[in-house]
This record gives sequence, C-alpha cells and structure tokens, in this order.
Amino acid sequence: MPYIEITRWVQGEPEKVYQLASQMEQYPAFMKDVRSIQILERGEGYTITEWVTEVDGRVIRWQERDEFFPHEGLIRYHQLSGDLKKFEGYWKVEEKEEGGLKGSQITLVIDFDLGIPMLSALLHPVLKQKVKANSESMVEAIKKQIEQKERTLG
Repeated sequence: MPYIEITRWVQGEPEKVYQLASQMEQYPAFMKDVRSIQILERGEGYTITEWVTEVDGRVIRWQERDEFFPHEGLIRYHQLSGDLKKFEGYWKVEEKEEGGLKGSQITLVIDFDLGIPMLSALLHPVLKQKVKANSESMVEAIKKQIEQKERTLG
C-alpha cells in the first residue's frame, strides 16, 4: 500500500496555516487538482466531506471523515466511501524556525490502497507518483496562500 509524506516549511504562524488547512471547502479556489469539496455534515470537532479531485486527468471521488485537533495542529482523515479501497492520513502543523525566521512546518501524510490486488504491483508505483505530485501541489498551494497573505499584511 502506497504511503506518501510531504513536509514543507511555511513562513506564517502555525495557527493561520492550520486554519487554512482545516477550511477544506476553500481548497478548490486555490488548488488546481481539487475540483470540488462539499461539506455533508459538520459536528463538534469533525466534518464529513465529499471530494472530487483530478489526478493525471483521472477523476477520483470519495467521502471522508475529517477530525480536527487544533491544539495539536492535527487534522486526521479517513475515507468512508469512494473510488479507493483505503484512503487515510493526516495534516500536521507545527511551529518551526528556519534560517532565523519563525514559521510553520506543514506535513501531509496519505496512506492509500487501490483495492485491486492483481494490478497493485503495476499500478501502485504509477499512482503513488501521481498522488505524490498532487499532494505536493496541495501543500505548495497552502504555502503560497499563507505567504502571499503574510507579504500583503507585512
């Protein structure tokens, strides 16, 4: 089962980075591969969201439960239904200094499985590269949004 971990330093306060990461319904506005995200249910510390994304021209749909732990800078998610057999992971935002600048480290972890055992040896490496590139663009989009706001305010 492919496992992906993307980590980036962001010049921005952890609280602001976490707030943007937790507002998933806004992702389509600044993430090119995210077509739509709809909140189906919102409760105390969680949401149920429906995602439509594009990976290398292929549309992937799923519903997930997102659990929010703002004091830990953590968002955990796992697929409830959708195109993959397994899709889960987390976002983690931590305070980190880099080059004498205060900022945040953002980590996105994705663990997934296609659920097609006979094709997994062939497809998992290809899909892993495509999902990794997609995940990197998501993290970079958050970094860009935060840093643009910091420059505008600064």
